[in-house]
Amino acid sequence: MVLNYIWIAFFVVAFIVALIRLVFFGDFDVFPAMMDSTFASSKTAFEISLGLTGVLSLWLGIMKIGERGGLVNALARLLSPVFVRLFPDIPKGHPVTGSIFMNISANMLGLDNAATPLGLKAMEQLQELNTKKDTASNPMIMFLVLNTSGLTLIPISIMVYRAQMGASQPTDIFIPILLATFFSTLAGIIVTSLYQRINLINRTLLLTLGGACVVVAGIIWGFSQLDSLMMNRVSTTVANILLMTIIIGFIIAGMRKKVNVYDSFIEGAKEGFQTAVRIIPYLVAILVAIGVFRASGAMDMLISGIQRAVEVSGIDSEWVGALPTALMKPLSGSGARGMMVDAMTTYGADSFIGRLSCVFQGSTDTTFYILAVYFGSVGIRYTRHAVACGLLADLAGIISAIGICYFFFA
Repeated sequence: MVLNYIWIAFFVVAFIVALIRLVFFGDFDVFPAMMDSTFASSKTAFEISLGLTGVLSLWLGIMKIGERGGLVNALARLLSPVFVRLFPDIPKGHPVTGSIFMNISANMLGLDNAATPLGLKAMEQLQELNTKKDTASNPMIMFLVLNTSGLTLIPISIMVYRAQMGASQPTDIFIPILLATFFSTLAGIIVTSLYQRINLINRTLLLTLGGACVVVAGIIWGFSQLDSLMMNRVSTTVANILLMTIIIGFIIAGMRKKVNVYDSFIEGAKEGFQTAVRIIPYLVAILVAIGVFRASGAMDMLISGIQRAVEVSGIDSEWVGALPTALMKPLSGSGARGMMVDAMTTYGADSFIGRLSCVFQGSTDTTFYILAVYFGSVGIRYTRHAVACGLLADLAGIISAIGICYFFFA
């Protein structure tokens, strides 16, 4: 229901802003721009879905091999002590636990193409456990928030963009992104747990979160010993080795169980094609709304208003120049990427705003896109507290990013 109101608001606000620009400022281009954006966004939504078809087919085929080979179940049993507390409504040892872990792992390694099909597979398995098929369950919402908080260990694409934009040290945002996204994820878990009355004060979760902090610290220390070229090379190589290891491991597990690996892959791949087709209308809906909002000039007005308010309050407003990336990220990944590149082009890749835009880009994920795709793939209409928890995690990531960048770069 919340997503319904937000979707309506995008169009209504955009129309009012465009009408004001036409009547009071004589801007005759605004309505044609808005209509052009509807066609362009619809085309983009279809192209995204079409582009996902092959990747979805590949990874859902691999997942089907893993299921029949027993690896997904083995992973679920290994993670049960943690997930039974974080997802108390999921039966202990259920295969969805393994799917959730693999999706989160792919996100952490920056492997978006692998993370999306794995996430859709996990959402389908969660829907099987859901008693109200049109309403998001508690495990669905927790899983969605873990995705929208955007926990990333290796932000490869952002470092590549910085290198292309002439940054003297493209990897200098690595540690700030790691810290910001960690705080975003932690906030998302806490907020969702409060909504769902999940007790986080227990030995297993405290040890897990503490262990995660130690691992993050170790990764930070290890990469800090490398120069920028070697850091990019090592992070890219490790990510791809892990990805290929998963594929080979699943195939070998299937062979050991005497599974017909090829037939299993084809069966899973068919599900990938069906899922890609099913999400098209949801993508069209959300991307068209965002496109109209941007084309009307409402986004620019929002940024200008925030900057004036910050300046009036006497707070340093330098960070506001990077805010378009932060505000766009929950709405559109490609839009936020464009804002990030624009900030580096306008202010310089090594400027405070340029670096902060990169940290904004890496600290959270595309909340509304993930909502539309993941919930849309299983026919969820009522999202309950998913939007609120996802946006609060985004807010935590934004605030953390600002504070961390002032600490590192101001």
